[in-house]
Amino acid sequence: MYAIVEIAGQQFKVAKDQKLFVHRLQDKEGSKVSFDKVFLLDDGKKVTVGAPAISGAAVEAKVVGHLKGDKVIVFKKKRRKGYRVKNGHRQSLTELMIEKIVATGAKPVLKAAEKPAAKASTPAKPAAEKKAPAKAAPKKAAAAPKAEKVTPAKKAPAKAKDADLASMTVAQLKAVAKEKGIAGYTSMKKAELLAALSK
Repeated sequence: MYAIVEIAGQQFKVAKDQKLFVHRLQDKEGSKVSFDKVFLLDDGKKVTVGAPAISGAAVEAKVVGHLKGDKVIVFKKKRRKGYRVKNGHRQSLTELMIEKIVATGAKPVLKAAEKPAAKASTPAKPAAEKKAPAKAAPKKAAAAPKAEKVTPAKKAPAKAKDADLASMTVAQLKAVAKEKGIAGYTSMKKAELLAALSK
């Protein structure tokens, strides 16, 4: 019996009691791991193909150890330019021993790294709710000055006779011109608006 399973982003053909080297996993040595992304199962009589994965199927393995692969030399050169770079690399690997292949009824095994994350996510929600009002308060404070800027423009026509038009902003002058019904106020500059409003 063999299976094709995805482990650490790569697909492997695995069988029972097989040793396998995969990209480094976070699990500790001696711990059990389960991989539920099984794409194909062959028990000698029947071949089952998933779409994309077979539900209920899993491959269970034991982490034998963590190690580094052979050194790979990365050498770059550009001829006649004096450019030469030499680097070495050793890939971090995890050695797995496949213990069994489950065809149906497998339950996903939670890894040790996932359990604290699930617990940590529940307290994080109230913390986010506590932070949300603090973030909302500056938005209200930011919205208030905009409202203050708009309100003087609305009150400006009543005080236009008393107030000095020169001290008003262009937006306020345009609002006054709009209420007075002056045509073409949108394209006027401040001096033109002052001249039109002073008539």
